[in-house]
Amino acid sequence: MLTEDRLTRDFTIFQRAKGHRFSSDDMVTAYVAVHAGTAPATILDLGCGIGSVLLHLAWSFPSARLVGIEAQAMSFELLQQNVARNHVSDRVTVHHGDLRDGVVPGAFDLVTGTPPYFPPDTAVDAMDEQRAFARIEYRGGIEAYVEAGARVLAPSGTLVLCGDARTEDRLAAAAQDARLHVVARTSIVAHAPKPPLFAVWTLRWDFAPRAESVLTLRDAEGRTTPDAAMLRAFSGF
Repeated sequence: MLTEDRLTRDFTIFQRAKGHRFSSDDMVTAYVAVHAGTAPATILDLGCGIGSVLLHLAWSFPSARLVGIEAQAMSFELLQQNVARNHVSDRVTVHHGDLRDGVVPGAFDLVTGTPPYFPPDTAVDAMDEQRAFARIEYRGGIEAYVEAGARVLAPSGTLVLCGDARTEDRLAAAAQDARLHVVARTSIVAHAPKPPLFAVWTLRWDFAPRAESVLTLRDAEGRTTPDAAMLRAFSGF
């Protein structure tokens, strides 16, 4: 069963009722990417799933040309439907393939990705195949996304990646191997005062002093915060 849900004020997205569904990590990734620098002319979304980040960026940057790549067959089918549903096929191209294979050539101003959070030996597989591939690193984790992003990142481009907040050391090592600099980290606290659930890192070729920020979505009493309201406003709600 599919549901059609509003992604932004003007874009909707088809997603399976009991499958992989877009969530706050997608919205924060898009938010950080939009505010990471000047408006990009070309954008690549790695492992784009059903298209939540890709389409949010298409909505945010109406003059950009975008490319997405997704390996999981069920997600790719929905991705194609979502691109067509929002009438952006003239400037959004999607590929069915593994991001590690280098099937998307070019040099992109902005590259984004939301890797799975869990190595195969540290998490129980979701019962649903689509959800499992979105959660578990069957095709590589954040290191694979850094390597793939570095291959196609323009000299002045920006790479924005979301991941488990505890993968800081893995992200840093991968960035060093790729000769990229981590210039910012946005930590996301789902429910205060718990520790950050996930983080979004900004990487560039050129060094810059690292910026740190925190977004808190619910306070200690469970109420939505000004940060959560800001993310809704960012999506046009």
